[in-house]
Amino acid sequence: MDAFKSGADVLFILLGAIMVLAMHAGFAFLELGTVRRKNQVNALVKILTDFSVSTIAYFFIGYSIAYGVDFMTGADKLVLKSGYDLVKFFFLLTFAAAIPAIVSGGIAERARFNPQLAATFLLVGFVYPFFEGMAWNNNFGYQDWINAAFGAKFHDFAGSVVVHAVGGWIALPAVLLLGARRGRYRHDGAISAHPPSSIPFLALGAWILTVGWFGFNVMSAQTLEAVSGLVAVNSLMAMVGGTLAALLVGKNDPGFIHNGPLAGLVAVCAGSDLMHPLGALATGVIAGALFVVMFTITQNKWKIDDVLGVWPLHGLCGAWGGIAAGIFGLHGLGGIGGVTFSAQLVGTLSGIAIATAGGFAVYGLLKLAIGIRLDAEEEFNGADLSIHKISATAERETNW
Repeated sequence: MDAFKSGADVLFILLGAIMVLAMHAGFAFLELGTVRRKNQVNALVKILTDFSVSTIAYFFIGYSIAYGVDFMTGADKLVLKSGYDLVKFFFLLTFAAAIPAIVSGGIAERARFNPQLAATFLLVGFVYPFFEGMAWNNNFGYQDWINAAFGAKFHDFAGSVVVHAVGGWIALPAVLLLGARRGRYRHDGAISAHPPSSIPFLALGAWILTVGWFGFNVMSAQTLEAVSGLVAVNSLMAMVGGTLAALLVGKNDPGFIHNGPLAGLVAVCAGSDLMHPLGALATGVIAGALFVVMFTITQNKWKIDDVLGVWPLHGLCGAWGGIAAGIFGLHGLGGIGGVTFSAQLVGTLSGIAIATAGGFAVYGLLKLAIGIRLDAEEEFNGADLSIHKISATAERETNW
């Protein structure tokens, strides 16, 4: 029976890892559909390459920092419990690799390629696992302190803060240090529209992310006996709440509509195992509206050229999700309880502070040392030709 249980747990978490791995295709196609055609190849290459660099950084450094575990032993030891420890690493790696995938959308169309790979290594090897270990492994006695000071531990079941808010708040300094795309904001105050190159590809990316998210959330239980249908239905309710709010507030704009479910799912991760489905619906509705409003303000009023809106989507909706778990997770609002608003607020602010500081440190250092932005001619020609020497459609190169 022990062997059967360990085998079942391995299959369970492996399926989760595969579903979240598939979400990286969603990141790729969401970015491909949003950027201009001259940057589509770069979007695809970045996500795959960033994932590969993330794997190396997390296997050799990051996982050990977060959990004090390494795999520098014989395979005869690694195969114990049907290799559960290995597939758990695989599952958590797919979360860690979401950090550069999130950042990628914010810095699209003008970031140099190799410096971004260096940033990926540093972020996944050091910055992300630092807070991950605090939140999910009680490193430095962080959760004990939160519990003693605020009456409950910081609760983040599937990463609203640990993954999404951290990714979004790392992306913000990266976007600020890079600066806006040339020509985006003109000297006379006008804003040049850079519409999505392909709504169908953008929608495909959103759908892949949405489907994979049910592995992201449900399989965060990490064992078969801990699985909960409440997580699945709460994820569903937040998804549709985010979609409908984005539809209404975004006035039928397809870019907003397809990011709406993502906003809802980002926000529900933290409390998906605690909330009543109506609380999850409210969480998603607020997240969908928050994304549309803040994306518009960020782009048009503050003139921060965050191409995919990753700071509003992941940074702000992730932070809202961490706080929402301390609201809709309470008994009085139909939740399971075991959380406090103050613990969720402090935990969320801790993640924001570490992510922002880490983002400024990594991208600031790289900017000073080697530069992080394409020059004017390379940006004009597009990252596809400047970096990869080929475009998404080869007519320019072949003259066919």
